[in-house]
Amino acid sequence: MATLDELKQQFAKLTSDYANLIATATSEQELRKVFADYGGAQGLVRNLQKHAIKTAAPTEKRNVGQLGNAAIETVEREFSARLSALEEAARRRDLERSVDLTLPGVRRRLGHLHPITLVRRELVAIFAELGFVVAVGPHVETDFNNFAALAMPKDHPARDMQDTFYVEGAPDLVLRTHTSPVQIREMLAHPPPVRIIAPGACYRKDEDPTHSPMFHQIEGLCVDEGVTFADLKGVLLHFVRRYFGETHRIRLRPSFFPFTEPSAEVDISCVFCEGKGCRTCKQSGWIELGGAGMVDPEVFRHVNYDAERYTGFAFGFGLERMAMLRYGIDNIGRFFDGDVRFAAQFQS
Repeated sequence: MATLDELKQQFAKLTSDYANLIATATSEQELRKVFADYGGAQGLVRNLQKHAIKTAAPTEKRNVGQLGNAAIETVEREFSARLSALEEAARRRDLERSVDLTLPGVRRRLGHLHPITLVRRELVAIFAELGFVVAVGPHVETDFNNFAALAMPKDHPARDMQDTFYVEGAPDLVLRTHTSPVQIREMLAHPPPVRIIAPGACYRKDEDPTHSPMFHQIEGLCVDEGVTFADLKGVLLHFVRRYFGETHRIRLRPSFFPFTEPSAEVDISCVFCEGKGCRTCKQSGWIELGGAGMVDPEVFRHVNYDAERYTGFAFGFGLERMAMLRYGIDNIGRFFDGDVRFAAQFQS
């Protein structure tokens, strides 16, 4: 039986030989073979430990076992360190083969905002200059918010103009046909004064080169004491000149909307010929932009506003139409084709 000092020297010799061998190993396979020869279940270090414990006196078995455990821990620790070094070296070689680190970096190609998003952001900023804040609402609306509260009862002929998508199995729910329900929700939730704009998607059964079953609107609402039609005209004129240019004019033509009285169609001087007359404006010098008017007292009744004390105006425009006029786009379907080349034409 060897003494403890002799065993210590034997373990030190094995770990030293092991360290020299793994230092020269050039592959993971070679390294794992050396580890198996020394630190494996039948390796030299474990076999020496087993033999020493078996032949040691009962009082020395504990010390012999500790010597062997220390040697095994050293073997395993050095194996892990050498394996990590080999893996890092392999990763660096792969990087050097695939990437020339001396070359300058390549700038990543950035995406582009959709023209509808660009227009919406610009309009929100313009109306914010006048104190309008953004309000939003759900796309699936109640019949009350979408129609009844806007002075369109069940038998009102104006409902036929909306070409509504009804939710199957829920006759009181519809895909909103305009963003006007947002105005109703805001008035039900807040007492006057109210000054909001409501941009968002709308849905109607309509599809041709100038219409889509899904489209975007931006509507505005202002309610307070002493609000007049002149205030409405001033807001619209500010918007048109900020968006289309200082030289553009507006024209208000009498019209009908069930939720405003009086109502008006909003025209602007043609953005293509500057009011001189062209094919686009049919030689009239004017292009229809949207609708507007003073809020009908019947709407105030539905939201519990005092129509004797408060007045207000509302207006609405199609965002696709704003984009088509700004960028000269001739087919509304281009907004929804998903062609990245289309969006790439527009810079944010």
